[in-house]
Amino acid sequence: MGTENKVIRCKAAVAWEPGKPLSVEEVEVAPPKDHEVRIKIAASGVCHTDLTYLYDYEKGVEPQPFPLILGHEGAGVVESVGPGVTAVQPGDKVIPVLLPHCAKCEFCLSSKTNVCTKTWGKLQKGVLADGMNRITCKGQQVYQFVGVSTFCEYTVVPDYNVAKIHRDAPLDKVCLLGCGVATGYGAALNAAKVERGSVCAVFGLGAIGLAAVMGCKAAGASRIIGVDINAEKREIAKKFGVSEFVNPNDHSKPIQEVLVEMTSGGVDYSFECVGNVSLMRAAFESCNAAWGTCVIVGWTEKNLMSLLPKDLLLGRTLKGCFLGGWKSVCSLPKLVEDYMSGRILLDEFVTHTLTLEETNHAFELMTSGKSVRSVIKM
Repeated sequence: MGTENKVIRCKAAVAWEPGKPLSVEEVEVAPPKDHEVRIKIAASGVCHTDLTYLYDYEKGVEPQPFPLILGHEGAGVVESVGPGVTAVQPGDKVIPVLLPHCAKCEFCLSSKTNVCTKTWGKLQKGVLADGMNRITCKGQQVYQFVGVSTFCEYTVVPDYNVAKIHRDAPLDKVCLLGCGVATGYGAALNAAKVERGSVCAVFGLGAIGLAAVMGCKAAGASRIIGVDINAEKREIAKKFGVSEFVNPNDHSKPIQEVLVEMTSGGVDYSFECVGNVSLMRAAFESCNAAWGTCVIVGWTEKNLMSLLPKDLLLGRTLKGCFLGGWKSVCSLPKLVEDYMSGRILLDEFVTHTLTLEETNHAFELMTSGKSVRSVIKM
């Protein structure tokens, strides 16, 4: 592409400090090192997790180092590769994923988890394997959010964080599989293993929640109850498979009591897709006490509600999942093909398409409840 082994100057939305709007700046992106891939980002979804780490860091997540480039739900084209990279080459369409998959560690070799131990700790601290980053701005190192940073026209990530996808995939749609849609969809199929004919409740009908609804429908659930305080979510939720919509604000009793009454004892599967510990408790208590399964999908680092042994002894299950239980690098290409063949929805999640300069507006749309997913096109 004419830029191999050269520093690339491009634009990025930089967070200089927590609690302040992003600033679009010129940054320098260095060439990839051993087992690294430099990607020209075409599009990035704006996830609630980005918002949380920028503005709500005091409400349940570990502070990130700043300056920081957020974004972790992107798709693009490989610009160049470092020594040792064999899985992708320049020109390949890819999704950079926040979850490594080295295919060698004990976790990757197990069918019981999708977590990988390869440099996980460093990526969570905003640096790559050597403890540094490849992006600088005004002479200062800029940290990469979960090692990805897709609010930048170019980024450099480890090759075990890159999923090669179909050459005809529309990047402004499949970018959503980098986090939100894959997370919710997999929560139903992989973590809960929803059974045909079952009754499900999904708490929070943002992109992750709607994807969980889509997964419940794909699994053959007979009744899918959507729970959200935004009444405007009722209609869009129907597109994804919600059969009943419940707004907690319309009831004088706790929502878990409402759901237990509606289902004559509780749902078979519930999904908390917000990251609110009070809602996690409600989702858990909405499950049938003898066999219900509650899956925690929303991200928070707050202490979870306390549980009594009797809450579990009859057979109720509480579990969580990360990135929907998908083994990132090898699973996402299949999800892309499922979308291209019409088996899963993606277009319907995108309510706004914006420019990099409008990333702050994407956060405003999210907090006001006016968007399901905004996509930033570079």
